[in-house]
Amino acid sequence: MGAGHAHRLYRQGRSPVHALPPHTKLAAVLCFVIVVVSTPREAMWAFGLYAVLLGVVAYAARVPAGFVLKRLLIEVPFVAFAVLLPFVAQGERVDVLGISLSVNGLWGAWNVLAKGTLGVAASVLLAATTELRELLLGLQRLKLPPLLVQIASFMIRYGDVITDEMRRMKIARESRGFAARGVRQWGVLAKSAGALFIRSYERGERVHLAMVSRGYAGSMPVIDDITASRAQWTYALTLPLTALVVCLLGWTL
Repeated sequence: MGAGHAHRLYRQGRSPVHALPPHTKLAAVLCFVIVVVSTPREAMWAFGLYAVLLGVVAYAARVPAGFVLKRLLIEVPFVAFAVLLPFVAQGERVDVLGISLSVNGLWGAWNVLAKGTLGVAASVLLAATTELRELLLGLQRLKLPPLLVQIASFMIRYGDVITDEMRRMKIARESRGFAARGVRQWGVLAKSAGALFIRSYERGERVHLAMVSRGYAGSMPVIDDITASRAQWTYALTLPLTALVVCLLGWTL
């Protein structure tokens, strides 16, 4: 997994959240999401408290609200699905501004929006405070199957390689006066896609041969053995444990 690998979601910083070992943050986010999903949808106040907890984490990590909100746009397709639920769901109906809506659909829409938004926000905060290389090391530390970790590592690296190759091919086309303005240019784009596939495949073969020649036998060497102290685990698990208390109150009140 070699050198560091920056990504657009990561925000450089030196906060206490940034300093936590990656596997503690991965475990904390996973437990938090499980607690949020387990909360009854009727306990609307609980989801407000979850949002406050994430706000505290963002403040501790020095991640601006605008940074998080901008990246929440990824859930727009789920929002569109949630908006349709009150119109298509069956069961008891209620009139809202003269429009007949399903009660079960309204609760379902709220359930999807609240839990989905909190889960995405927690993931954004994780990505904003943890580099991709550290995330892979964290997954490795949490004993995720090594093959899955390797696949994720290669996927990330080849994603950048292919993107860079596409950029160079685009520059080459434009330098020759090409401009995609209609259906007539689709043939050129299709040939470019084919050439990109062949180049990527050939590069993958070269990389594999280079790895085999250096002793690769199906597993990557562990370069950094990351450990976490009891204090770091306690600090990281403060979020899901506090959320668990809120969840239990939501079921009992």
